[in-house]
Amino acid sequence: MIPVRIKATGIYAPGKPIDNNELKMLAGIDFDSEKTEQKIGIFKRHIAHLRGIDETTADFATKAAQNAIAEAGINPEEIGLIIVATDTPEFISPATSIVVQGRIQGKECWSTTFDINASCASFTIAYDTAVKILSNSPHLKYVLVIGVYNMPAFVRPNDAFGYSIFADGAGAFLIERAPTPESGYIAGLHLADGTQWDFIGIYAGGSRNPITHEILDAHEFGLQNLKPLPGERNVKLWPIVANKLLADNNLTANQVDHFIFTQINKSVILKVMDELKQPITKTTFVMDRYGYTGSACVPMAFHHAITEDRVKRGDRVVFIASGAGLAVGSNLFTY
Repeated sequence: MIPVRIKATGIYAPGKPIDNNELKMLAGIDFDSEKTEQKIGIFKRHIAHLRGIDETTADFATKAAQNAIAEAGINPEEIGLIIVATDTPEFISPATSIVVQGRIQGKECWSTTFDINASCASFTIAYDTAVKILSNSPHLKYVLVIGVYNMPAFVRPNDAFGYSIFADGAGAFLIERAPTPESGYIAGLHLADGTQWDFIGIYAGGSRNPITHEILDAHEFGLQNLKPLPGERNVKLWPIVANKLLADNNLTANQVDHFIFTQINKSVILKVMDELKQPITKTTFVMDRYGYTGSACVPMAFHHAITEDRVKRGDRVVFIASGAGLAVGSNLFTY
């Protein structure tokens, strides 16, 4: 077990929450709100531009990070590494993490930053990366990992699916070396299948498809769902990932105190917990109040699990996140 721990967490979501009825009015769309609530589990979400709030990815990330820093009570200059996990960056270049560093530390510092983009698995992979860098870098005192999502900025007008599902938010972890043996990072396990790159994503704006008048006129910008996603993919995949992660570390699901999954669909999580033969009390849902916040949803859910006293120091926790690509990341640790 790597002797590091999550010292503090912080989250941020812009503006007042928007329920499904208000969303239909603000976005000028229609969708099956009963299905969205009862099957997917989404009742409310935060979307900055629909509230007229001039904030985007770097703003969300900075505010979540500042909340974690305040909770930890540390000097921001003590942070030696900042990783931003997102597939909705502030810019293509420079990295969102360097923008956040400038806002948090406010000057040139002996720190480094980079972004990780593995779609909605970004945070779990960034967390694993951060722990391993911290454990091998004696000069580092604190590492800041931020999962952040601003997919509504890329949802095209009249896209009822996009607006009903995706939302804005950020969650941050401040990680340090563990001062006590009760906390530590056990393992990470990741999976990729790049043959699925052309299912859903943002395909315009990069080097392959620069933004042109032709792209705009054809409405081939922003979030595009090119192929239907396999409906049962996560139901089948997440138990396999969980069981392999645990078996590789000589543990069983019964020895895990809490599971946090990508908050894309409540009914999927219920089925996965049933497959793992675990009670629903051992997981946390936040899609009901935040919608789907992609690479931010795992740290946001974990923050609530802590603040709602569902997870305590010494508890063994599993994260599993998956997203477009296909990218899957998982973490096993003792909080």
